[in-house]
Amino acid sequence: GSHMVVKFTDSQIQHLMEYGDNDWSEAEFEDAAARDKEFSSQFSKLKSANDKGLKDVIANPRNDLTDLENKIREKLAARGFIEVHTPIFVSKSALAKMTITEDHPLFKQVFWIDDKRALRPMHAMNLYKVMRELRDHTKGPVKIFEIGSCFRKESKSSTHLEEFTMLNLVEMGPDGDPMEHLKMYIGDIMDAVGVEYTTSREESDVYVETLDVEINGTEVASGAVGPHKLDPAHDVHEPWAGIGFGLERLLMLKNGKSNARKTGKSITYLNGYKLD
Repeated sequence: GSHMVVKFTDSQIQHLMEYGDNDWSEAEFEDAAARDKEFSSQFSKLKSANDKGLKDVIANPRNDLTDLENKIREKLAARGFIEVHTPIFVSKSALAKMTITEDHPLFKQVFWIDDKRALRPMHAMNLYKVMRELRDHTKGPVKIFEIGSCFRKESKSSTHLEEFTMLNLVEMGPDGDPMEHLKMYIGDIMDAVGVEYTTSREESDVYVETLDVEINGTEVASGAVGPHKLDPAHDVHEPWAGIGFGLERLLMLKNGKSNARKTGKSITYLNGYKLD
């Protein structure tokens, strides 16, 4: 005979997903009692594994995001990159130079502080400036990178955060083909992460064409090469290669987490484990 299929409630799924990473949306049960019994059993297993994980972090202090950042720093230092730290506040005119004006899709995602300044949605405008200034101090290529918070108003999604850690690297005036250098640096970063990846060419609002990096179909990075139509506004005339990675998303995929909130800046999670 036909009977109603009973599934976990949204609230039960949410509780399970806070402590674990399996997708419970398709689990089916004979009746509500069987479902609730299974929920209690799974929830207590997940909670005790979570608490064990926290105890382990206390006993062996570590932070996976820091470790990933430091592995990336080592790779890029070995390639001769200089790490820079630029301001989180950017000007409206710096955004405009990146074509991020009111008709640009990214404009609506910008957090404005006042009528002239915003929280940076990317590192690119700052790196353009530093790169152009450094060019006058060397005959060779200019290689810089930044790791730091960027901010975008996001619709709710498991892979997006409103404050996320962006790694952006750029090499200006490479000795050789910028696209080959870009692929080499992608290889370095993904080697630091330690996961398999694929690349694909995509169309872009800002850069016309990008080389995107994916892990199992989820985009983790977007790279581009110049000369490029944005360059003259920044007084840049040499070829270049650059790419930006969202580190929380990389870590989420590496560690098999269901949500980037577990790997991001948080007062709810510590190293992927729930605190409360």
